[in-house]
Amino acid sequence: MRYLETDLCFEGLPPFNVSGSPFNVVPIHHYPELMKATCALINAEWPRSETARMRSLEASCDTLPCSLVLTTEGFNRVIAHCKLSPIQAKKKACFIESVVVDKSFRGQGFGKLIMKFAEDYCRVVLDLKVIYLSTIDQDGFYERIGYTLCPPITMYGPRHCELPSLKTATKKYMKKEL
Repeated sequence: MRYLETDLCFEGLPPFNVSGSPFNVVPIHHYPELMKATCALINAEWPRSETARMRSLEASCDTLPCSLVLTTEGFNRVIAHCKLSPIQAKKKACFIESVVVDKSFRGQGFGKLIMKFAEDYCRVVLDLKVIYLSTIDQDGFYERIGYTLCPPITMYGPRHCELPSLKTATKKYMKKEL
């Protein structure tokens, strides 16, 4: 069955579970039993030691950093993940990273679903005003959901000088005002 983003409305935070929807989006620290599966999902895309990845997931909390996971009803399978991290120099902003959808669920609207929930979570729960991110090859996806190109930024704040390594980088930085 193909999932369509337009089949759902995005009311009620957290957890996200529209009546009749077989999906939930939840902060992972409320469901630690999902951490191993989430670790495997992220490592399938960007391999890293399981210990380091688990430490990152275990740092999730009600403020920032916060890892959100899209899962099936009954919490049987992790479909997607994203992590919201603080930007030290911008108190009303966050940096979204590690956005990944299970390969068998790609192209069905799940990326849009977890991003929409993350934006709502940032605006409603965390009272943030801007989300930043970086991407190497998904700028078209992020543009379609309202993100625009911006100057490079790190989780430590905006860069006030040009770094030589960024001149040849293929990474693009984007932001969305909430």
